[in-house]
Amino acid sequence: MFEGMDFSKMGEMLEKVQADAKKMQEESANKEFTTKSGGGLVKVTASGAGEIIDITIDDSLLEDKDSLQILLISATNDVLKMVEDDKKLATSKMMGGFGGMPGFGS
Repeated sequence: MFEGMDFSKMGEMLEKVQADAKKMQEESANKEFTTKSGGGLVKVTASGAGEIIDITIDDSLLEDKDSLQILLISATNDVLKMVEDDKKLATSKMMGGFGGMPGFGS
């Protein structure tokens, strides 16, 4: 499994992985994800770090608490899933860089 692997460069490789992970984290934090529910009556925006940064609610929902709650939950769940999917994709891309090393990648 480890034939041909130069372990003397392992520290250097780990430093690169840490640097890449930090860069990925910074890039993700600067992204914004937005989703809508109820045909646009509720809009929720989250940062790449998974923090809700904006919520827009159409005035027509202010008198219908039940619908407002349902649409707000739906939009919040959707935007947080978008953030999670983006993190998984970024991690997958980063791990793909190990494909050329024996014992790593595909």
